[in-house]
Amino acid sequence: MAMAFKMATTGMWVTDECKNSFMEMKWKKVHRYIVFKIDEGSKLVTVDKVGAAGEGYDDLAASLPEDDCRYAVFDFDFVTVDNCHKSKIFFIAWAPTASRIRAKMLYATSKDGLRRALDGIHYEVQATDPTEMGFDVIKDRVK
Repeated sequence: MAMAFKMATTGMWVTDECKNSFMEMKWKKVHRYIVFKIDEGSKLVTVDKVGAAGEGYDDLAASLPEDDCRYAVFDFDFVTVDNCHKSKIFFIAWAPTASRIRAKMLYATSKDGLRRALDGIHYEVQATDPTEMGFDVIKDRVK
């Protein structure tokens, strides 16, 4: 049976698949991003989509629904001004304007529990439309 980590504040459970996929992204660099969703019926936070290492930020943005909430983590690789290769992990809370109020509330109250389960996140971005999480926003955060 798959194990899960319970988020006490909301009664949501984060599946081991979520944590394992995150660790593979963080340590093995096999994923560029992971999109998570909440299954309201089972109260599980599950992996919705995984982006291969060769995919980019535009692929992540395109995988987020226009009318439903999601969480995502993105492994952002960049080169510093002194030519050092770095990587920072972004947590994105996606709650588009067109999503249901109930979904927005559920995702808002479950966010911190998921963040605690995923150790190693550097930055957080909250977005209600694509411009709030544009690639320029991500680049500006790591400066």
